[in-house]
Amino acid sequence: MSKIRITKQFSFETGHALYGYDGKCKNVHGHSYKLSVTVIGTPISDSTNVKFGMVIDFSDLKKIVREEVVDVFDHATVFNKNTPHIELAEELKSRGHHVILVGYQPTSENMVIDFAEKIKSRLPENIALHSLRLQETETSYAEWFQSDN
Repeated sequence: MSKIRITKQFSFETGHALYGYDGKCKNVHGHSYKLSVTVIGTPISDSTNVKFGMVIDFSDLKKIVREEVVDVFDHATVFNKNTPHIELAEELKSRGHHVILVGYQPTSENMVIDFAEKIKSRLPENIALHSLRLQETETSYAEWFQSDN
């Protein structure tokens, strides 16, 4: 049976700041991220299965990505917990803001690696994460491919 790739796209708004960066992105700012999640597998061949012909039900993939990424990162501000931004993070948290502290510089490159690990851990055994594309702006994005890792 043929291997098939399917892709689901997501959008979310997230703020961040790049500590120590030498440009404008050192300031707190936000992006309207677009995340494309591509998985690969063999379509279900059992005609008695309600998901006959599907690699994975798009709604099942949506649930995984929403729980692991979108619902967590949407309208949050992300800071590297190993920088002085921790003080700003604590101040924002004390004022009721949704802040996420990560162990990495919150660039698109590092975020897409983080998202790949979170999504891979939730996929069914017979489905593999093929690639992720995290678009930060209209003209800038980071991609992760399983074949490169």
